[in-house]
Amino acid sequence: MIVRPHQHWFLRLFDWHGSVLSRIAFRLSLNLLMSVIAILGYPWYSTLGIHLTTAPFSLIGVSIAIFLGFRNNASYARFIEARTLWGNLHITQRSLLRQVKTLRGLRAEQVQEFIGLQLAFSWSLKHRLRKTDAQADLQQRLPPAWHAAVLGHPMPTSQIMLCMGEWLAQRRDEGVVTDIVWQSIDDNLNHLSAYLGGCDRLASTPIPFAYSLILHRTVYLFCTLLPFALVADLHLMTPLVSVFVSYTFLSLESLAEELEDPFGTAPNHLPLDALCVNIERNLKAMNNDFPLPAASQPDRYFNLT
Repeated sequence: MIVRPHQHWFLRLFDWHGSVLSRIAFRLSLNLLMSVIAILGYPWYSTLGIHLTTAPFSLIGVSIAIFLGFRNNASYARFIEARTLWGNLHITQRSLLRQVKTLRGLRAEQVQEFIGLQLAFSWSLKHRLRKTDAQADLQQRLPPAWHAAVLGHPMPTSQIMLCMGEWLAQRRDEGVVTDIVWQSIDDNLNHLSAYLGGCDRLASTPIPFAYSLILHRTVYLFCTLLPFALVADLHLMTPLVSVFVSYTFLSLESLAEELEDPFGTAPNHLPLDALCVNIERNLKAMNNDFPLPAASQPDRYFNLT
């Protein structure tokens, strides 16, 4: 995800990293080619009585703009919901650690063990959503006592949830956790399970394909035929205006497609690595476990993905 300090408006015009221009550059070049074909072919097909006007394109353009607005709103709502889930995950994990650290009779190594399970949960969830291998991060953060139960399991994130519940049950058996406190901590574990389910729902349920396909086809047909409607009035200015209008529609359509899956690794997706590092820094700071991991810096291509 791109997070930048405030820029001068003129400098922002030339930003490339984080824009969708790199994804649609080839498509814009095709529109430029169609504009050139329209200019060269206009004297020929105008003699055949073929003449497109801008009137139907104005009506279609308004309709496309409205549907693109709905499409982008739906995609952005998914993005915001995903960020809210991770924000609530961070809050719940801090609440869990606060509850655990205030338990009387709990040894320091037991607190450290629970922190390890929490960190393993967030990093495992990140890999689950991105469909990447979590073994390296789990081996680094998961307490050794729980390696056998988690490593190699087909659903490590859900298994870590069970491990945290088992850890809490052990403390209850030892008499460290009373029934009332156990219920309170267990409620927060249920919250973690709800956030896991919410993230899975977003990752596995895209916007209906037919809806995206209709908009996709309409935008491309519009951008393909647009130069032939503009050439009669604009002549040599047709490529400039056609490419600019096409850039508006294609970039909005491409951005909506990118935001539909907020857990990816594109520049405008959620910075899950940075969120996991932030969780780790907070939990370790609460436990006075220094030095803390380095914080992710804005606009670092790899540290903030």
